[in-house]
Amino acid sequence: LLLPSAAFAMQFHVSHNDPIAPVILGVTGILFVALIGRFSARKLGFPSVIGELIMGIAVGNLAFYFQVDLITVLREGPAIFTTVENLLKGEDLELACLNAVGSEGTWYILDILRGEHGGEILQVAHTVDVFSRYGIIFLLFLVGIETSVGEMRKVGADASRVAIIGVLLPFLLGMLASSLLLEDAEFHTYLFLGATLAATSVGITAMVLQEMKMEKTEIAHNILGAAVIDDVLGLLLLAIVSGIVLTGSIDFVHISLTVLTATVFLASTIIIGPYFIRLFVRMFCRLDIIEAKMFVSYLFVMLMAWMANLSGLATIIGAFAAGLILQDAYFESWDNDRKCPVTIKDLIMPLEVILVPIFFVLMGLQVKLEMFLQKEV
Repeated sequence: LLLPSAAFAMQFHVSHNDPIAPVILGVTGILFVALIGRFSARKLGFPSVIGELIMGIAVGNLAFYFQVDLITVLREGPAIFTTVENLLKGEDLELACLNAVGSEGTWYILDILRGEHGGEILQVAHTVDVFSRYGIIFLLFLVGIETSVGEMRKVGADASRVAIIGVLLPFLLGMLASSLLLEDAEFHTYLFLGATLAATSVGITAMVLQEMKMEKTEIAHNILGAAVIDDVLGLLLLAIVSGIVLTGSIDFVHISLTVLTATVFLASTIIIGPYFIRLFVRMFCRLDIIEAKMFVSYLFVMLMAWMANLSGLATIIGAFAAGLILQDAYFESWDNDRKCPVTIKDLIMPLEVILVPIFFVLMGLQVKLEMFLQKEV
């Protein structure tokens, strides 16, 4: 397993005529590792996402031990891109890295970024991150397509109860456990640990449901409906905890604005979304129907993901909402000779199959096992 990982986690010591060549090799290497994990997990009877995550953890920590620059950068996740953002704002590289990465790994990351191939490594890391985000968006979009607005309304009450319990119980138990284990910590530490444990991974949930062929069941609809509500509750919890820590009080104006924005987005998606789809369909009516389905699907899911982010929600919630609304029925009004036997799911699935494994390997890469060697942890 180390041979392929070493092949893609190269140090970029070979010059390239095409500047995109390291990106191609890096992304392909990540995908190759993901396929090994997927195959191994299925062989053992586990969901493929387990294999992808474990491969990411194994490769990430082994590559860090052998000081492979690319993987070391990837392990820092969003902190690397925060570093670049700080640099663009005019901060010194050392200060930008210190503010984003923290004191633990700053100096080693600085050595890599200042090195001869620092720019290429950063380019590959950024591309892998972008591809992985596309993957999880397409995954939730396809899960949404398997559902409908009517089915979500049907499980609304049950999903709400699941979401409320699923947020409050881990939060309260997390605060209790951390107060018992960390007696000398400040109160806001307990708050943040509780809030962290209240978060869920809807991406992993959706992937497992999809592999178990359960995405059309009532249980799946309950889980996914709860995930959407959970995202809003998570924002509220973050707003409350942040307000208490920063000001010592709860900012009811900010909380009300958060609730209003999220509610307006979800409601307007269901009400206005179909009008956007019909507009897109009319815009592309002169194209081949397969092209039109692909373009309309891509444009709509990206628009919804962007609007969700604008509303303070996760982009994947927007992607899931897009899948709920966009159905093949919108294309049935086309002429009979242009009927398409290929569904939207058939067209988007190849993108999801390629990009989703990259996301889960990348998540595994960011698990730092050395942190567990610290007695405090």
